[in-house]
Amino acid sequence: MLQGLGLAETTPGPLILVLTFVGFLGAFGSPAPFPPLWAGVLGAAVTTWVTFVPCFLWVLLGAPYVERLREKPALASALAMVTAAVVGVILNLAIWFGLHALFHEVHTWSAFGLSLPMPTVSSLDLPAFVLAVLAIVALLRFKAPMLAVLGASALAGLLLEMF
Repeated sequence: MLQGLGLAETTPGPLILVLTFVGFLGAFGSPAPFPPLWAGVLGAAVTTWVTFVPCFLWVLLGAPYVERLREKPALASALAMVTAAVVGVILNLAIWFGLHALFHEVHTWSAFGLSLPMPTVSSLDLPAFVLAVLAIVALLRFKAPMLAVLGASALAGLLLEMF
């Protein structure tokens, strides 16, 4: 999953295209009755189709009515709740990917009906941590351009992985 996110971050286009990669891998791993490559291509195509078609239909069919919805207080607050839910999903993914990128071992803590990912502190990937801190400092303190920081981080990560 992290490799798919890394691939999606280094290519132009929406981040959601990582789903195409996951669809390919899922079908490639369980290809019956097709050859693995064909199954992977079909899995990627189906995943892309079911990811984008409903969104386009929703936008094309619903766009003329959105402004009218905002005028109705009950519907406007429902749209605000959807926005809050989307922000929550993005935050959850950011935490999940951050934990798995920075720590080699992450276990699940469960109590009182909650399940939280907890990293094993001793499994911290120090080079990844230093690289993340440097990227944050470059972006927030020195206002470095995002693409420059992304390119430098990708190059540094590649060099760290090679050596």
